[in-house]
Formats: sequence, C-alpha cells, structure tokens
Amino acid sequence: MKRILGIDYGDVRVGVAISDELGITAQGLDTLVINGSDKKFLSGIRKLRTEYNFDEVVIGYPKNMNGTPSQKTEKIDTLIPLLENMGLVVHKWDERLTTVSAYQTMKELKISQKNKKIFADKLAATYILEGFLNSLKK
Repeated sequence: MKRILGIDYGDVRVGVAISDELGITAQGLDTLVINGSDKKFLSGIRKLRTEYNFDEVVIGYPKNMNGTPSQKTEKIDTLIPLLENMGLVVHKWDERLTTVSAYQTMKELKISQKNKKIFADKLAATYILEGFLNSLKK
C-alpha cells in the first residue's frame, strides 16, 4: 500500500500529515504557508508527492455543525479537481471539531500560545488522516 497524505486546508496555512506505507499510522509533517494562493498550495503538494510517493489524499471537508456546507467546503470543492488533475485520488473527510481537538491536545501538552499556530494545522491534518485510516479498518 502506498502512503496517503492528509490535508487540513486553510486560506493562510495548510497542515499536512502522511501515513506509513502500511496505512496504519499518521504522522504530522509540516505546515505549508500559502497565503491564499492555489499555486503555492499545489506546488507544496507536488513537492511532498515527490518526497513521499503518494497517490491518494484525504482532505478535511469543513461542514457547519448542522451538516450543511460552509464557505470553506465550497473552496475545497474547487481544489479537488485540481488535485485530481495531478493524478491523485481525493477523499473528503468530515473535519468538524478536528481543530478543536488539536487545540485541546495542545492545551493538555502545555504547548505555549506562541507555538500553537505552528502545531495546530499539522495536528488537525493528522487527526483527519487518522480518522480516514481508522475507517478503512472497519
């Protein structure tokens, strides 16, 4: 099995995580700073693909708490065809509360406020990818 990339998309920062080759674990990688640029986003994904050799991505799909689409889901819907044009299989994953979980984890680990921005996005990407990997095991 090839690795799978997890993505927590944000307009300014994008958290990314990668699975191991067996699809068992997820590890936070980095945070891509894109500042609203689709070009920077896609360039970052291409670079990661060269390094980690994945053909699938799972991208957080941020619905509202009542399950309806949000403005961010509309943005994700525009990115999916761009990722598919790169030859990637794209899976959407309901990411409600992943960022909340990430901040809770950081609070428990006593990560300073200064460092939270560094860790929040890649931790959220790790939770998105873990949830997807766990769903494959069922």
